Amino acid sequence: MEVSLMITCLGDVLRPDAGVATVRLLRRLGVAVHFPERQTCCGQPFYNSGFLQGARDLARHTIDVFAGDRPVVVPSGSCAAMVKIEFPHLFHDDPQWHGRAQDLADRTFELSDFLVNRLGVTDVGARFEGKVAYHYACHLRGLGHRQEAETLIRNVQGAEWVPLEKQEECCGFGGSFAVRYPNISGAMVGEKTACIVATGADALISTDTGCLMNIGGALHRQGHPVQLLHLAELLDRR
Repeated sequence: MEVSLMITCLGDVLRPDAGVATVRLLRRLGVAVHFPERQTCCGQPFYNSGFLQGARDLARHTIDVFAGDRPVVVPSGSCAAMVKIEFPHLFHDDPQWHGRAQDLADRTFELSDFLVNRLGVTDVGARFEGKVAYHYACHLRGLGHRQEAETLIRNVQGAEWVPLEKQEECCGFGGSFAVRYPNISGAMVGEKTACIVATGADALISTDTGCLMNIGGALHRQGHPVQLLHLAELLDRR
């Protein structure tokens, strides 16, 4: 199988190791990975801020860059949701672009969805020694993915799963939400980090770089040495 990788802005700039781990993981599973170099932002910051024309411009560019028939794998529920859910909405009154947007949406997969539901893989042969907790990123709910990431984590050899209270509650990042409402965002991430520390976990796993950045920054400021790992980074451990 051949796929295209949509690395995402935050992944490219702030957590490139997650992208590298995604490529290694997919190749190990026999998947050839193509990286379209012209890819940029999917347009979600514009979309969330109400700048729909800017969002459409970036969406058109993304649709052009990922044209073809390869599945597109995204190591981010947030960006995958933008492509799968919001791209068709952006062009609901433009028949030409709506069809192309829907085509890309239909063949775009968040990483855990691709591994479990497309490849049929739940154990990738990963190994990690220590206690792991899992933060369920909000956009996975929007995509309808509930157990995929958890299933993959639970099948990592040596990893001891520890339940996280309020696992499904938002960490408070929400992209520009954290900038617009810093006090609310700070209170939310504070509650999230308190739950994480209470687990005694050695590592926190999530599927979105934004969540890891927000939670990791709060834990660092609080002086808690919890390791933050993207799901791909965990599954790349051998």
